[in-house]
Order: sequence, then structure tokens, then C-alpha cells
Amino acid sequence: MLTINLAFLMQRPTGTSIYAVNLLPHLSTLAPTLLVSQQIDSYACYPVPANQTSEQGWRGHLRRLRWTRFQLPKIYQELKASLLFSPIPEAPIASQCRFIVTVHDLIPLRFPKPGSPLTWYCRYYLPQVLARSQHILCDSEATARDLREFFNIPIAKIAPIPLAYDASHFRLLDRTSPQPSYFLYLGRHDPYKNLHRSIEAFAKITKGDCELWLGGSYDRRYTPKLQVQAKELGVSDRVKFLDYVPYDRLPILLNRALALVFPTLWEGFGLPVLEAMACGTPVITSNLSSIPEVAGDAAILIDPYNVEEMAAAMQAVAEDEKLRSSLSALGLQRASQFSWAKTGRSTVEILQKYL
Repeated sequence: MLTINLAFLMQRPTGTSIYAVNLLPHLSTLAPTLLVSQQIDSYACYPVPANQTSEQGWRGHLRRLRWTRFQLPKIYQELKASLLFSPIPEAPIASQCRFIVTVHDLIPLRFPKPGSPLTWYCRYYLPQVLARSQHILCDSEATARDLREFFNIPIAKIAPIPLAYDASHFRLLDRTSPQPSYFLYLGRHDPYKNLHRSIEAFAKITKGDCELWLGGSYDRRYTPKLQVQAKELGVSDRVKFLDYVPYDRLPILLNRALALVFPTLWEGFGLPVLEAMACGTPVITSNLSSIPEVAGDAAILIDPYNVEEMAAAMQAVAEDEKLRSSLSALGLQRASQFSWAKTGRSTVEILQKYL
């Protein structure tokens, strides 16, 4: 019997929660029992505490790790489970539980922060999880390479399975808009997301009637520095900090944007790129890590360390309607190659081998 650990699901979902929630319907054929804080219709559910997510900060993480270490093995035995699937790389390593995990990225190792719990987690806890996993799923070939590079995981133990998007949610809409023309970013404000270079590039473009809108939760460590930078560059009146953008607002925000600007320095997949293309929104994004796997030839791929190159791409998209139209068509075609049904089928194939 399969159990799926969903103790990490958040009320305000970001990447890992979006992955789990969209994958879940395609795992129903395995009749899993969900370990989850709120009942999910049509599934057998085992209740777990609701205060174990990143929405509670490091305390939530710590509570979940303790629960994983001491309570999860007991639940596994109580349910007479034969396999645990964790859509994040957490599992009860000091137990007899058999498990498969998903690793989304190894960014805390590529961009380590001194004293960061995530860096510690990836250096000391994650290797134990990976060593004991029956198999390891990941979002991209780029993450598969990182698993081999950082942990020397055998290639036969890794299954790269691309993510997808909700085609009923992210789609081409009426683009008529009374709003100012704007470039859009969606995601966290961490330094590896490269927002400081996005702001610097935006300040260089000559089209003065467009704006740069930055979606993503306010982060007291990084957001104030970005706000100060925008002021120093004289564009604070045209750089808008949107804070967290609810899921139901994303399609209209993407559809009305001149382009998604997503010059990240590293990603495990890059969901915003795929969701933007599914909306027919032009994309300017990084030529590093997993992003070329997602974007193919349907986006403007730039060196994310080159501000001039980024600015030139933004200038071209702002001025050239034909370019925007071409990128929109290419993006829609590229996005159609991804689906949660495909992701689900590939995931089921792996899980079935170990049940």
C-alpha cells in the first residue's frame, strides 16, 4: 500500500505545493493514503498536524523534521504501508520505511548561505535521504546532473520527470487592458533569482511608459535592498512590488504583461516560464540550468549575468510587436508539449515498480 506524505502543503502554495497538488489526481489509480492536515475528497486521508510548513518559518520546518523522524515511521507501520512517496526530499531515515522522494533543486548547495538551515539540510540530512531512497525523482536533467555532481548518485537511480501546468487555468485570455504596459517577474526575492540585475537592466531601457512588476512575497532580508536600488536608479515610480500573487490572479497578470522576465541564476525547473508560455506571454529568461529544457526555442534566452544583454532583450520586446506575436505563438506551441497527465504517468510507472 502506498502512502503519500503531504505534511508540507501550504495555504499559499508555491512550487513544491503546486507540484504535489497537480500531480495527485494522476496518482489515484494507486489508491494511496494521504498524510495531510486537511481532508482531500476522494482519497483516504490520515490527519497530520497543520503547523509543519514553511509558512511557519524555520519552526515549521523543524516541527516537520521531528514528526518525520519520530511519528512518520509509526504511521507507516500502523497503515501497513509498503512504500512512502514524499514529493519533497524528506523521509524517516532511521527506520525500516521504504520510500521514494522528489528532489526539485540543489540551489542551497550552488548558492550556499553561511549559517542557513537549508544549506545544512542539503549538506548533512539530504545525502542520508538519497542514500536510503529506493529511487529518486527530479524535475529536470539539470537537477539530475546536480545529483550526480554533488552526491555521486548512480544515473540508474534517478528519474528526471518534467513538471507541467494547469491548462484550464493558464491559457490565452483577452489581452485588452487599461493597465500600464509592464514586464512581470514571479517568484521569491532571493539573490539567486537575479532581481537586482533585472532592475538594473530595466533602468537602461528607453521606453519610458512601461513598468517592471515584481511578484513574490515580501522578504525582509532582500526586498528592502531591491527597493533602495530602484530608488537609486531613478525608477522607483515604475518598479512595483506586488507581494504574494494569489493563484487565481496569475493568468490575467501574465496575459496582460509585455513579457515575463525571469533571469534566474539557477532553477530546478522554472514553472513561471512554462505558465507564461501557456498564456501566450513572451518570455525573457536565463540560458542556464533547467530553463532551456523548459523554454526550448520559444523564449529569448539571455546570459543572466549580462545586464546589457538583458536590457537589449527587454527593449526589443517593448518596441517590436511582431517579435511579441512570434514569441507568443512559439510559447503556446511549446507549452502544449507539457501536461500533468504525462508527469503523472511517468511518476506512476516508477512508483509501481516498488510497490
